[in-house]
Amino acid sequence: MSLPAFGLGTFRLKGQTVFDTVTNALELGYRAIDTAQIYENEADIGRALAASDVARDELYLTTKIWVDNFSHDKLIPSLKDSLSKLGTDRVDLTLIHWPSPANAVPMEAYLGALREARELGLTRAIGVSNFTIALLQQAIGIVGPGELATNQIELSPYLQNRKLAEFARSQGVPVTSYMTLAYGKVLNDPVLATIAGKHGATTAQVALAWAMQQGYAVIPSSTKRENLASNMKACDLRLSDEDMAQIATLDRNERQANPASLAPAWD
Repeated sequence: MSLPAFGLGTFRLKGQTVFDTVTNALELGYRAIDTAQIYENEADIGRALAASDVARDELYLTTKIWVDNFSHDKLIPSLKDSLSKLGTDRVDLTLIHWPSPANAVPMEAYLGALREARELGLTRAIGVSNFTIALLQQAIGIVGPGELATNQIELSPYLQNRKLAEFARSQGVPVTSYMTLAYGKVLNDPVLATIAGKHGATTAQVALAWAMQQGYAVIPSSTKRENLASNMKACDLRLSDEDMAQIATLDRNERQANPASLAPAWD
């Protein structure tokens, strides 16, 4: 299965909130769901999947290995635990959530274990998240060209990450954009509002369409059914070259996710 262009993000959603969100999303037609071990919501997502009439083979499930589980003796057991919580025998994509802080676990070790997990059938594809150009180069050198299904990175109209995105494209590594709406900050942007008005769309739809039009996958999140439905309409929105050029001017290198204990030296 190729990486879906559009899916549901579940960061910060837990308990009944994530259960209801996933249930609504599936009813609306979402078929890709992104989670992570550190989100502590895999079990509640699993409950929602079990309660749904959607067949497992119609879904694309992504989870991410947390940094505490990078060692060879922990990575595969932790993934098996994730599968148990999700109620499935495999996920479609497993990512390394962040590069190992201070390189405490060598990349060869955790990518090797991740590749082993794929060979065991625990995941169909493997990838990385929050990897810089240098780290992505190193990862490709370890697993080989064409082996990484994505590099999931923060990318929004305010953080367009062009150098990294262009490098990933040159290496055949698809980009998944997270925080595409910059924690909602783009929703009141006057430039996006003008473009949205021209298309009879919302600013969220414009931002998501802008990312997808560049070939990035997006995983927006919302707890409101009406917003989940509205976000999906971005898949049908086509922006003009002029629209794209105007959005390009909004880049201000404004990063939302930059934890001191995890963040690499950004490009």
